[in-house]
Amino acid sequence: SLFLNVHTSTFIKIVSCLGSICEKKRVRKVIQENNIKVIIHAAALKHVPLVEENISIAVENNIFGTKSLIEESINNKVENFILVSTDKAVRPTNVMGATKRISEIVVQEHSKNNLTTKSAIVRFGNVLGSSGSVIPLFEKQIRNGGPVTVTHKDMTRYFMAIPEAAQLVLLAGTFADQGRVFLLDMGKPIKIETMARQMIELSGLTIKDKSNEKGDIEIIYSGKRPGEK
Repeated sequence: SLFLNVHTSTFIKIVSCLGSICEKKRVRKVIQENNIKVIIHAAALKHVPLVEENISIAVENNIFGTKSLIEESINNKVENFILVSTDKAVRPTNVMGATKRISEIVVQEHSKNNLTTKSAIVRFGNVLGSSGSVIPLFEKQIRNGGPVTVTHKDMTRYFMAIPEAAQLVLLAGTFADQGRVFLLDMGKPIKIETMARQMIELSGLTIKDKSNEKGDIEIIYSGKRPGEK
């Protein structure tokens, strides 16, 4: 397929390559055959409760997959390597955050004294509308008449939009050095419950609770899942 770069009016060829980042030979072949100059590494197992139950697979993919990718990037003189990390890597309290933090260290260690491949690490939180985002779930629950499920009354998260996240990842890549970590300004954390209430009200519906038993949509608290904070 072809992608039009509107800024230069040139077409960019898009090639789909199946494989695992853990397979070094496959990674090497893709880099060499396509003359890759920039790698944005976003391949990771990120579902917090699922990773808690599959630790060995998460370690293999998130840590050793990253090791494979950064080594082949350096060996094949890729110009820029950007690791997409997470705010959960800061003082991690779950397996997913811990594996991403170790992935960051792997990139930093391999980038020391390396002059061929400039690397950067970008941390940010939840991206609105992305796979696993709570927004599509709430929309579906509201369309179905509820209830809307919130894990905990005090649960908060940082949010940003997909275009903003993509732009900031690319911008960080331009400042890539020897494994420098970039923390994106995601504003203030938002209560998940507040977001659920606003989405219900913006849909023209009312919240069903003790003060309004005739309301349209009820909010229920399902409790924190394994690994969540």
